[in-house]
Amino acid sequence: MKKLAILCTFLLLSISGMAQMKLIKKMLSNEKDTTRKASFLPIPAFGYSQETGFEFGIGAIYSFYSYRKDTVTRSSNFSANATYSTKKTYNLALKGDAWSKGNIYHIIGEIRFKKMPFNFYGLGNNTNKTDEDKLVQQQIKVAFDLEKTFIKNAYSGISLGFENYDFNDQAAGGIYSSDPAIFGRPGGRVIFTGISQSYDTRNSNNYPSKGFFGRITYQYAPDFFGGDNFNGSQIKLNLRNFWKLSNKFILGAQGLYHTVQSNHTPFYLLPQLGNDEMMRGYYTGRYRDKNLLAIQTELRYRYNNRFGAVLFAGTGTVWGTSDFAVDAFKPNLGGGLRYFFDPAKGLSVRLDYGIGERKTNEKRQSGFYISLAEAF
Repeated sequence: MKKLAILCTFLLLSISGMAQMKLIKKMLSNEKDTTRKASFLPIPAFGYSQETGFEFGIGAIYSFYSYRKDTVTRSSNFSANATYSTKKTYNLALKGDAWSKGNIYHIIGEIRFKKMPFNFYGLGNNTNKTDEDKLVQQQIKVAFDLEKTFIKNAYSGISLGFENYDFNDQAAGGIYSSDPAIFGRPGGRVIFTGISQSYDTRNSNNYPSKGFFGRITYQYAPDFFGGDNFNGSQIKLNLRNFWKLSNKFILGAQGLYHTVQSNHTPFYLLPQLGNDEMMRGYYTGRYRDKNLLAIQTELRYRYNNRFGAVLFAGTGTVWGTSDFAVDAFKPNLGGGLRYFFDPAKGLSVRLDYGIGERKTNEKRQSGFYISLAEAF
């Protein structure tokens, strides 16, 4: 009986070891799955940014083609994450990016519940580290976009969104409570309705090697909730282009413009410079104002189907009603590594490190990021 138990234990360990080796071999394999089958990947959710610290939790990614036989149809991706971070941030998020057969319809959706301590530095393009104020933000966000193509590669769409914010000042007497230019300190609610127009010739929505993408959106927030809640409009312009330099090298470029039009714009709706996608290395919200303009380029190197690397550089600025200045643009540059967990669909995990400006009497601004999907 004892020998039988030892034998069973040995067999179970052997099977478990073989399964683990098979999984490792699959995750490191340089082969692409050309069958266009759906993929479901439950994964430990993890990430890092200077704003949140290390994030950990559970997540899942489901990727599929709405029509497998049509090689033109783009992949649809759905993800769910529940994370907690070392800086006491919790984040529950559901995201979807779906394409119909032949890419006739495109649907984008997001539902997010988030609580996040963060540093607030005031308004404008020249805030100081010494004004750092500790706040806690609670956010609820629901957003849906529906686009349809009427002309090849061109998409017209409508959007609807709801956002709710609450803030708690952790250190009374700082710039958050003393600056009279700050509007919307307690938080507030807003409903956006909008329209969009885009043009897209990229050969992939996840990891393009060539093509152009341009999208402009206009959203209006009616005076639905009254009081000090936001009433106004915003315009966003997103331009991207990709060039295939060789079998291993791709050059990408992106430009962003974001403006908010209102007599009294709450500070939390002002465009913010810096995050894990644009102006990497700058703390999100370190610089914020009514207008934002930023550009970046990225040289992507694909060693094989599983691994790659990037170098990136960019510049950007924020400004108010009339204080735009060319010499106010801030620099950023950096690099990163890529692991493609679904090579056929171009889905990746990225590790990036970016650096920015060094102001007088301050350390150089920088940031390290672990994220899913490409920056743009």
